[in-house]
Order: sequence, then structure tokens, then C-alpha cells
Amino acid sequence: MRLRTDTVAAPIAVLIAAMFCFQLGAVVAKGLFPAVGAAGTTALRLGLAALMLLAVWRPWRLRLQRREMRVILAYGLALGCMNFCFYLSLRSIPLGIAVALEFGGPLALAMAASRRAVDFVWILMAALGLLALLPMGLGSKALDGAGVAYALAAGVFWAFYIFFGRKAGAAHGGQTTALGMSVAAILIVPIGAAQAGAALLSPAILPAALGMAVLSSALPYSLEMLAMSKLPTRTVGVLMSLDPALGALSGMFFLGEHLNWVQWLAVAAIMAASAGSAATSRDAAPQLLPD
Repeated sequence: MRLRTDTVAAPIAVLIAAMFCFQLGAVVAKGLFPAVGAAGTTALRLGLAALMLLAVWRPWRLRLQRREMRVILAYGLALGCMNFCFYLSLRSIPLGIAVALEFGGPLALAMAASRRAVDFVWILMAALGLLALLPMGLGSKALDGAGVAYALAAGVFWAFYIFFGRKAGAAHGGQTTALGMSVAAILIVPIGAAQAGAALLSPAILPAALGMAVLSSALPYSLEMLAMSKLPTRTVGVLMSLDPALGALSGMFFLGEHLNWVQWLAVAAIMAASAGSAATSRDAAPQLLPD
């Protein structure tokens, strides 16, 4: 069945805006590294985002069963570790490459149980793209090995985030996100405080920290929920495949990070694999943005 253009144009624009907000948040976050480090930046993002989401959703009114609490705990731990590893990767590799490498986690999760021939095409494309971005890969010798490892680890935690997020969000939606963000903050804030110390409380960085929390969590999450309620799952998955390109362009324009042609081809291969997997998927559940 064909989709009417006038019914999907607005939610498509909203979803792209959500992804762009996330990349801008990463740009702001990278600007905070000199002041508070990657751990301190992660702590600020998760702590402030948790306070915002708690104020909006007021999840303390929920009456959770023990099984739901365990799932939310796992969801929050995955969320915290995903953000922490992603920001650690940004210390030494470009934003676009970090986002592309992180996509390996959701792609692996989407294709794990697949036995169809077409899915092996997407697996091959993703593998070639990832291989080209590894330190031993063609054209990527300058990439820092630790940064690549952190980005890949963020992808693993992104897969866990999607797996537990689907279970946790099925019943309570935004209230679940607020609780998960709170768990993530409880995990990461002490680490960030230990690294950055009193600098975390500096009034000079508060505007940038608030902007990062809004751009990286509160605003894109709200826009994502608005768009996903009006778009087919496959459309959402294909559009989210634009994330590495948006990351690379944001890094180029705002951070002066320029990729070589092999790295651009690798990013394009990963995007194509993600888009192809989403377009041919039989799974009805959408891929979640990395809150």
C-alpha cells in the first residue's frame, strides 16, 4: 500500500529533526570535554536529562511489579553504559565514524536470527563497512584503536538498550524512559564526579550542559515519539539509517572533522546495510534512538 505524501512529510521531517538534535547534542558534548572530560560530560547529560524526564513524567506514581523493575534496571544500565562508551569514543575518533561503528550493535541484533538470503547481503555490506573503519582497515590507519573499541562497545550496549527498551516501554512508555534515565544517572554520575570533581558544578558550563541534555535526550525523545506514532516501522528504520551521515556532516561543519573517501564509503555501506535491513525486515518493532 502506498503512503500519501501529505500524511508522512511532516512526521518524516520531525524524525530527521530528532536525529539532527542528537548529533548537535554530541557536538556540544565534545566541546565540554576539555572542562569536565568524557565521564563528566556523560554525567551531566544523564543527570540533567533524568531530572527533566522525572519532572515531565513523574514515574513515582507507578506501581511496578518485580519483573518490571528488573527489566527497567537492565534498560537503565544499558543506557548509561551506551552513553558512557559513546562519549569515550568521541575523545579520539570523529563523530560520524563513532556513530557508524555504533550502528553495528543494532544491525547485529536485527540480523541475529535471520536466515533469508537478502539479509546476508546486508550483513556483508555492514561487515565491509566496519572492516574499513577498523584501525587495520583500508584508509583508516589513523583511527585510534581505543576510540574504535569504545564505539563498538557502545553499539553492543545499544543492542541491549533496544532489547530491554522494547520490553520496558511496552507498558509505561515515557515513564519507563524517566526511570531508565535515572538508573543510568545513578550509575554514571559518581564516575563523572570522581573524574571532574567540583568542575561539574561550575556555573560557566551549566548553559552548555543544559543545552546538551535538551538536544541529546529531552527534545529528540519527544520528537521521536511524535514521529513514530505516525510512521510505518520500515520508514522509521530506513530514516534512522541517516544517522551516521548526519553525524559525519555535523562533525565536519561544527568540529572540523573531515573523513577521507574510504571512510565516507564505509559509512555509506553501513547506512545502506541498516536501511536495507529495515526495509526488508519482518519485525514490527522500531529501532530506538540512542537516548
